[in-house]
Amino acid sequence: MKTKNALILFLTAFIWGTAFVAQSVGMDYMGPFGFNGIRSVIGGIALLPCIFLLDKLGLSSKGTGSRKDLITGGIACGVLLFAASSLQQIGIQYTSAGKAGFITAFYIVLVPVFGIFLKKKIGWKVWVAVVMALAGLYFLCITESFSIGKGDVYIFFCALLFTLHILTIDYFAPKVDGVKMSCIQFFMAGILSVPPMLIFENNSFSGIMASWIPLLYAGVLSCGVAYTLQIIGQKNMNSAVASLILSLESCISVLAGWAILGEQLSSRELFGCVLMFGAIILAQIPDKAQEKEQKSFCENLQS
Repeated sequence: MKTKNALILFLTAFIWGTAFVAQSVGMDYMGPFGFNGIRSVIGGIALLPCIFLLDKLGLSSKGTGSRKDLITGGIACGVLLFAASSLQQIGIQYTSAGKAGFITAFYIVLVPVFGIFLKKKIGWKVWVAVVMALAGLYFLCITESFSIGKGDVYIFFCALLFTLHILTIDYFAPKVDGVKMSCIQFFMAGILSVPPMLIFENNSFSGIMASWIPLLYAGVLSCGVAYTLQIIGQKNMNSAVASLILSLESCISVLAGWAILGEQLSSRELFGCVLMFGAIILAQIPDKAQEKEQKSFCENLQS
């Protein structure tokens, strides 16, 4: 494992984890659609110089697809990103940043399960991870009186949509430049946020100015910088190790919520976090068949 790459990926996870705090603070002054819309547009703008930089450094992926594939993939991902991030932003109004981070991370476990519909094989580790994750969600979201918070429900459906979002990226990524597709998806998500923002919200200029720090953090750092760091960090890096480092995002969201917002989790919720994190790690450990497949794929690339 390359130390430099590992540090870059950890910085990515740190930015994504602390972005939950920025999203939570931003909700004090703006509605969810307004915050997400402006954040997404900022993210798209932030990626423009990143695309130029990656092209200059030779780190961009040309892909095998056409321009049509790039636009189609960007629009499809943008629609799903808009829906998922909207539910997340609405849900974070009613739950803590730490819990939101862990429930959102449930998509890491769901992705291989949903892969069944794409005729992908999954091993026993994933099924064990699913059971652990469901148990973790139970302790994290459902109280001793068997009630569940409204915000947790929104975040759970957000995780389901992020699962579809990841699978869509998985389909288009080999065909197109991932960073350019991401740039398109951010602008698409921003455009889709405008109608509900105008209909359901009354965002003032003063509210936007009061949220400028969370907006810039969530837009520039979380969308633009972190995504670019992920591309650079994962280059020539073992994918399983990279995924494990990036999954620290969920733990960082809890620590950031505690350190910055003073959020507290009960022992029951902390136990749920432990189970969830264990499931996330287990779901990302490749079995022997996957290792052989990855080895064969790498050998074919080199030949």
